[in-house]
Amino acid sequence: MSATCDHDHEFHVDRDNLIRALAAILPADALLYEREDLTPYECDGLSAYRQLPLVVAIPTSVEQVQAVLCTCYAMNVPVVARGAGTGLSGGALPHRQGVLLSLAKFKSIISIDTGNRSAVVQPGVRNLAISEAAKPHQLYYAPDPSSQIACSIGGNVAENSGGVHCLKYGLTVHNILKLKMVTIEGELITIGADALDAAGYDLLALMTGSEGMLGVIVEVTVKLLPTPERAQVILAAFDDVVKAGAAVGNIIAAGIIPAGLEMMDKLSIQAAEDFVHAGYPVDAEAILLCEVDGTNEEVSDHITAVREVLKRSGAIEVRTARDEAERATFWKGRKAAFPAVGRISPDYYCMDGTIPRKHLPTVLKGISDLSKEYGLRVANVFHAGDGNLHPLILYNANNPGELEKTEEFGGKILELCVEVGGTITGEHGVGMEKINQMCVQFNSAELTQFHAVKHAFDEKGLLNPGKAVPTLHRCAEFGATHVHHGALPFPELERF
Repeated sequence: MSATCDHDHEFHVDRDNLIRALAAILPADALLYEREDLTPYECDGLSAYRQLPLVVAIPTSVEQVQAVLCTCYAMNVPVVARGAGTGLSGGALPHRQGVLLSLAKFKSIISIDTGNRSAVVQPGVRNLAISEAAKPHQLYYAPDPSSQIACSIGGNVAENSGGVHCLKYGLTVHNILKLKMVTIEGELITIGADALDAAGYDLLALMTGSEGMLGVIVEVTVKLLPTPERAQVILAAFDDVVKAGAAVGNIIAAGIIPAGLEMMDKLSIQAAEDFVHAGYPVDAEAILLCEVDGTNEEVSDHITAVREVLKRSGAIEVRTARDEAERATFWKGRKAAFPAVGRISPDYYCMDGTIPRKHLPTVLKGISDLSKEYGLRVANVFHAGDGNLHPLILYNANNPGELEKTEEFGGKILELCVEVGGTITGEHGVGMEKINQMCVQFNSAELTQFHAVKHAFDEKGLLNPGKAVPTLHRCAEFGATHVHHGALPFPELERF
């Protein structure tokens, strides 16, 4: 399936002139425009949507990034920034009339400041590489998305990624201090500070999760945390998914904030066990992985308390990791759940919605009902502690109409999340995938404000056009009846 961005027809780019202009900036091996060279960039981790870019630019310096953006601004050429390409919402889907700007060669860890517990890194640095570099100093970088072995920090900032430990330590937005970014006009600006706060509006938070719509990130200063004295994980098995969902709330209600609290249902348990051999109970309907960390004394007290809560919540088995090796194995199964599910289905569609924890049992039942209605299996894997759901809808794209049915099913899950007071994304972003559901979550006044922010940074609408924030026209076509359609205060904003 292919997808194109909104209002493609508004960009009329002279390809030959663009290539000549970029060739004056970049060396020959940093500018790709032949079809076979463009194909690897046609999609991100959401491979259901594919689109070849006009050209791919692969700069190696900030000055080259500035020059590329200046050129595109002057020539009215759309630009889509791309990191490692592991995103799951189509946020790095190229524009067919635009430049795909790859930051893959920005992969240096510039410095580690042990005194201030921070590191300065380029956007192409892998998430896990930061913790590996900080480990000799007994420090680490807390956000740990399951793709951390491959995903880049620039993409983490763009999507505000989380991970299995975000319940206690927060998302990317809570773990960065400063950004350097280049505007569409080519200006290099610094947002945030090395201190814990900076005067003025919190533009750092605005940039985090902005999905490449407002600027191109070229440097990130991240916070580092001391490695806990001890970390231990409990595996609890349940004979009922609803009981497992209720147990999540019971743990938090007991006054315990785990470092990580993850849930997997039977299908994902079996897939992960076949793939990783983590020792999961394959007959269980659901398992919870609950990790606590801190001092030895804290961990001992919390482990005892969590075990009691889990037993009272109906767990049929409660198992504490015996050592660091078993703890790592328990987490290996969870972090390998996505590729594991890929072994049991030709295709799967990974959703990403967030709900209040108290509604976990209700939403899980709703997903089960929708699964029966659409005749498609679902493997549930999610950050249960903060209500971030990742239902994996199993389908076969070779069957006519099945992808479309899957997308409709996924949309219903996201709308269910909104219905119970949640949101359509927790960490994967909106991109192309969830743009229609933005019409469900936000009304026209709110969308208008989003467009006004976009306009303040990118008046021509050249950065990642057609993504993340829908036009009111698109919402009208989608049929979100609660959106009150009216004229935007800035008519030119309708192009985004």
